[in-house]
Amino acid sequence: MTRKERILEFVSTSYKALTTKEIADALGILRNNTSKELNILVREGHLTKIAGRPVKYQALDVSPKEVVIQEEIVDTLPPSEPQTDIFTTMIGRKDSLKTQIEQAKAAILYPPHGLNVLITGPTGSGKTYFANAMQQFALKQGVIENENLIVFNCADYAHNPQLLMSHLFGYVKGAFTGAQEDRDGLIQKADGGILFLDEVHRLPPEGQEMIFYFMDHGTYNKLGEIAKAHHANVRLICATTEDPESSLLKTFVRRIPIMIQMPKFEARTVREQLALLKRLLTLEANRIQKNILVSEDVVKALLGSVTFGNVGQLKSNIQLVCAQGFLNCVDQVDQIKLDFEQLPQNIKDGVSHLASDRARLSKLSQLLEPVLTIQPNGSAEILSDSDRYELPYNLYEIIGNKAALLKEEGLAQDAINNFIMTDINVHLKSFYRENKISRTEKNLNELVDQDILQLTKNIMQMLHTESGYPIGENFIYAMSLHLSSFIKRVQSGKPMREVSDDLVTMVKDYPEDLTLAQKIRDMLEEHYEFSVPESEVYYLAVLLISLNSVPKHGKVGVVVAAHGNHTATSMVQVVNELLGVDNLAAFDMSLQMSPTEALNEIIKKVVQVDRGNGVLLLVDMGSLGTFSGKITEKTDIKVKTIDMVTTAMVLEAARKTALIDSDLELVYNELRDFNGYSRKPEDPSEELEDVRPRAILALCSTGKGTAQKIKQILDEILADELVDDVSVLTVSMVGLKDQLDEIAKNYRVIATTGIADPNLGVPYISLEDLFKGEHGKKQLITQLDNSKTWYVEKSVKPVVPEVDQAMAIRYLEQYYTFINPKKIIGVLWGYCDLLEAETDLHLSASRRLALIMHLGGVIERGLLGAPVTMTAEQEAEYTASVWKRAVESADDYLKEKLDLTIAPAEEYYIAKLLDTELLKS
Repeated sequence: MTRKERILEFVSTSYKALTTKEIADALGILRNNTSKELNILVREGHLTKIAGRPVKYQALDVSPKEVVIQEEIVDTLPPSEPQTDIFTTMIGRKDSLKTQIEQAKAAILYPPHGLNVLITGPTGSGKTYFANAMQQFALKQGVIENENLIVFNCADYAHNPQLLMSHLFGYVKGAFTGAQEDRDGLIQKADGGILFLDEVHRLPPEGQEMIFYFMDHGTYNKLGEIAKAHHANVRLICATTEDPESSLLKTFVRRIPIMIQMPKFEARTVREQLALLKRLLTLEANRIQKNILVSEDVVKALLGSVTFGNVGQLKSNIQLVCAQGFLNCVDQVDQIKLDFEQLPQNIKDGVSHLASDRARLSKLSQLLEPVLTIQPNGSAEILSDSDRYELPYNLYEIIGNKAALLKEEGLAQDAINNFIMTDINVHLKSFYRENKISRTEKNLNELVDQDILQLTKNIMQMLHTESGYPIGENFIYAMSLHLSSFIKRVQSGKPMREVSDDLVTMVKDYPEDLTLAQKIRDMLEEHYEFSVPESEVYYLAVLLISLNSVPKHGKVGVVVAAHGNHTATSMVQVVNELLGVDNLAAFDMSLQMSPTEALNEIIKKVVQVDRGNGVLLLVDMGSLGTFSGKITEKTDIKVKTIDMVTTAMVLEAARKTALIDSDLELVYNELRDFNGYSRKPEDPSEELEDVRPRAILALCSTGKGTAQKIKQILDEILADELVDDVSVLTVSMVGLKDQLDEIAKNYRVIATTGIADPNLGVPYISLEDLFKGEHGKKQLITQLDNSKTWYVEKSVKPVVPEVDQAMAIRYLEQYYTFINPKKIIGVLWGYCDLLEAETDLHLSASRRLALIMHLGGVIERGLLGAPVTMTAEQEAEYTASVWKRAVESADDYLKEKLDLTIAPAEEYYIAKLLDTELLKS
């Protein structure tokens, strides 16, 4: 008897409906296999499925008596809320979405016809999912009759109000050419139900006025009619990624009484993030009908990989890794395994992103098991086909079919895996890239004509097909704006731009780009049917050269290594938040780690940040300062080491290495003499503060056209934010270095933006980011705020407060768990004073703080019974140390005050700290 037959026989002879677990336990069959067979039996018509929690199964031919028994069992159970309230199954219902769900229910149930709703939130945060849930809730509550959620994406018709009106409200025969009969619009289709207006901020003012008239009166006219003779009872749910106050008419916003803000993924609790991951993995398990085994590191990588796309990005990443796991385990019957080593690099990087948020990582670690097992539960949980992150095909069927076909052709498994994973990436990247390009076009629609956008896409295709020209993220912005400026100049009859001899000479050094520019010229002439002057070919070539500029060497890499569990990570995190650099890595050396192990781990970090120009190693003390020669010997990467690292030093290192092709020796020499940002105002030797006004450079191939458009956008943002001390300068990429000398005499450049990063050692804001509405605006304002504090000339050094006991307490509270800093800070401070007296040294502020932090670790390790050890070499070194007597004397003070004996290994590290202080002084 087959497994399916055994299950059918058992369920058919039972007097009651059974759960999957009851059947699996009774027959000794794995639960996921039982679930699979039960669903097949339901589809074949042998069994019926009874909704509830949990789902139950019974035979179709049960006797009337058995049916009564089952009904009595169901009736005696508490009412099953999920049957009428979909929100009870929504992740976050008791926490991050609690208020949102209450708002949604209030809007749906408000008498007599509910309230209109606006859902706001970033891309991928679940606005469409939430709208579908509201529709399902309304349907279950019986307040609407129309079972379909009618969806209208406003971006599709943003520049054609007539087409918008015809789709929304319908039209009558003869309303326009081709209107051969009357046709209802989406408003009529949504009668008795809900109309979902997605990306409502893309509605032009005329469209918003049409909608709010309908909201006020419930009546409308079709295109071609004069009187508003039609009526519909429609509830509206709108969604936007933008700030409603700045992107919608105030008269429109006033008519929507309830605004629901969907949270970012990072704003949701760790428990919710993990629950979302499990639910999305369950969707994939249901498609595969296999268990999915996920290691702890894979869970951390997936959650940490969500950097911009929220739940939508998590879903797409899960689809990719599950597809790869399915391919690797395609021959296994019951399960697939997701291994960390097989993850794509961008998802692996999620672990390091997560590590920078210690609180989140700690909470997640408490919730995780070494292996997470996801079982299929038969529920797809897809509310709507309008989910932009839902693939329109079964990826696993594609993989399975291709794997079987290739195996029949005799290919080895490794070759099959490589072939199919390439195919998977093409499928997924094309699917998500299509969404990304559509979002790009929506931003550009406000700046350039649709015709120019289409021509730019044709040019992109030509460049890719004929030359393999690298199409970066900025290309569609830069090229379309450039063409728009040129076409408008031609149409307005303005004279063409002249070409200097320097520009001609420069372009002739790039013959391939000049040839491509000539091909673009041919496309322009064919498309617009007018002659394009030779001067424009040179400017097109400059644009291509700028967009294709790749430095021969990268930045100097920086690795920060320090003792303690979070010391280095914390410093790097602070600098990353301030500067947003990409050439920093952190290594935290626990006091139990051997120097050899630490060396091997630091080598990995050095290789990670090396861009061809060497790596600067910033360390705190001890053996870490001796590694540079060994690292160079093993990796052939030039490494220079500076000890006594501080956050200020990391900040300065990041600033100095931000420049492409920066020089390791120069940065090292400057940082070696760096004493922090503090200065004494009364010191006459200090230079005067830099009083040059701040400036942002807007760059394009000519300094006109595109640059003028960028300047217009930036000026508007600065005016809105009441910033009047920043100038926007339009600059040509041609002869940029010569222009910079003149600019530097009068301005302090704090940022650049435009067609390409000129690598001036200041932050660059890409066109893509600039045109992202509120996102681009916030990035610019953040840069303006940062420039007041960190981007200063050598002569200007902001004051950093001296270390005091309050600051030391804050650091101790941040890094240690089992000590009470407020009670022991007086003793630790006294220890430092005593050590100064015994050694005739004056501890610098940073060294005093480092010593206090080390002593905090000594006390906590003593409480936990986890002392550090030292090698025989280190023991001999400490025995001969000039600081041994002074350290032991200070330790007697600590023993007297806290009844704590310090191990010789701990004393050794204190002596090494004094060594570095002596060298510094």
